[in-house]
Amino acid sequence: MFFGSDNFALYSLKSLLNEHKHTNTIKVLDVVTNSNKNPIWKYSEEHKLNIINWPPEIYQNYYDLGVVVSFGYLIPEQIINKFKIGMLNVHASLLPRWRGAAPIIYALANGDRETGVTVMQIKPKKFDIGEVLMQRKVSISDNMTMPELHKILGHLGAECLVETIRNLEGYLLNCKPQSSEGITYAPKITPEFARIKWNRMTSKDIYNLARALEGIHHLTTNWGDISLKLIDISIDNNIYPSKEPGSLEYVRSQNILRIECAKRTFIKISRIGIPGKKVMSANDFNNGFLKKQAVDQIYTFK
Repeated sequence: MFFGSDNFALYSLKSLLNEHKHTNTIKVLDVVTNSNKNPIWKYSEEHKLNIINWPPEIYQNYYDLGVVVSFGYLIPEQIINKFKIGMLNVHASLLPRWRGAAPIIYALANGDRETGVTVMQIKPKKFDIGEVLMQRKVSISDNMTMPELHKILGHLGAECLVETIRNLEGYLLNCKPQSSEGITYAPKITPEFARIKWNRMTSKDIYNLARALEGIHHLTTNWGDISLKLIDISIDNNIYPSKEPGSLEYVRSQNILRIECAKRTFIKISRIGIPGKKVMSANDFNNGFLKKQAVDQIYTFK
């Protein structure tokens, strides 16, 4: 029985269905999900899989194994105990690093150089604490974004899951508890996570956050009482006279806004989103906002 709800889970479901169709490893593949609008429901419907609404009613020992991938619900002990072998989870990090709902985002935002996937047993009462059956690592390049890493880990997680199921007895015999050291958490993100803290964040910190939230949220800041979205962020490695973090100026030759960050570092912005208006170029923002300020004023994002 498969539990999932999003596009990351879909990679694993597709691989399980392929295994179900072409081998004898998986004889029954039913799907538990929580909405008829999510990709798991739609894919299951298209491929005529049996769909069961959350929470499921399961007969004792009817299923050998439960598999959970990016589901979002803590599985109660009474459901875990319905499966003969128990339940497995595919998690998009090298546990115990980045336990929680948003491991890919936190790995990128933190500037991690590597991450991976973990196949583990599911335990009751807490997320992401079970024994590890398998882990695989991947490198994170300097400019890798959330969509790119999501796809890599989705495919890798699916591969690891199928390999684990094919050789389940051996992996269960050799599973190991998670280390008590190096535990970090990746809770569900909020809009505040996307807000730039100019006094604390260097240009690299801000660029990493932009990579982590690509396709999910634009980074935000304030111009007075207006909340702005900063779009197309890049690092400016040059050194300029320092004013204060958040201070900005328009660079006409490049049509960008250059903004000072913490530790006298700088980023460049080429487009800005303003509530109720179309996305503006740096030139449009300069004409519409900066030129209206006093000549000797330091323009500052907050």
